Amino acid sequence: MKNRFEWLWPVAGFVSLIVLWWGLIVVRDVPKYIAPKPGAVWASLVDNASLLLDNLWPTATAALGGFIIGNLIAVILATIFVHSARARKMYFPVVVVFNTIPIIALSPILILIFGLTLTSKMIVAAIICLFPTLVNMLRGFESVSSSELELMRVMSASRTEVFLRLRLPRSVPFLFAALKIAATSCVIGAIVSEWIGAEKGLGVLIIQTTFDYRTELLYAAIAVSSALALVLFMAVTLAERFLVRWRTN
Repeated sequence: MKNRFEWLWPVAGFVSLIVLWWGLIVVRDVPKYIAPKPGAVWASLVDNASLLLDNLWPTATAALGGFIIGNLIAVILATIFVHSARARKMYFPVVVVFNTIPIIALSPILILIFGLTLTSKMIVAAIICLFPTLVNMLRGFESVSSSELELMRVMSASRTEVFLRLRLPRSVPFLFAALKIAATSCVIGAIVSEWIGAEKGLGVLIIQTTFDYRTELLYAAIAVSSALALVLFMAVTLAERFLVRWRTN
């Protein structure tokens, strides 16, 4: 019975923050062009539903595409690095240095190369996802103990068998931990890429409403962006519960 009502806690948390938001606006008499009331934001969500949905799909497509590509490349690189110490010494520092480049500075270069296309936005989202997943997968692959590796050698297991039967299962919890981070950061990457240059998307809508002082719509666009990231996060969480059942047994 207790677990059935666990979902009420996050709901109560969100409601309390909305009440605090409304209370601060009323008490401090905050102008609506700075922070509109929650009711005004909700009304803007309803009134501009078609506009918000029209701009949601390009952002969601770029975020999801970048999520898949970035994490797939990260897993492939981690697999190569764990099997080749030389490749890891040569290229892992390159990945680290590449990750230090601010994404806001990298986006214009990608747009110059690929143009104002979905490809450039997906690449930005993929870059943001890549490094956390790569680091977590390497840690997962290397989380096996020396005694376990020795046992596999005694059983004459090949490198492929060691990887598939030992390293890969051990890395799954680390992978899902990284995917949860990537699920939210890929949305950020897609929106940032739209700030630099795009014809449509939540990032474009956020910029337009900021300069036009349409604050209610601005907050509504931010809420939709947050909802998109939350949906991706929940999808990863559900996949983890379905695929990694042994952790809860």
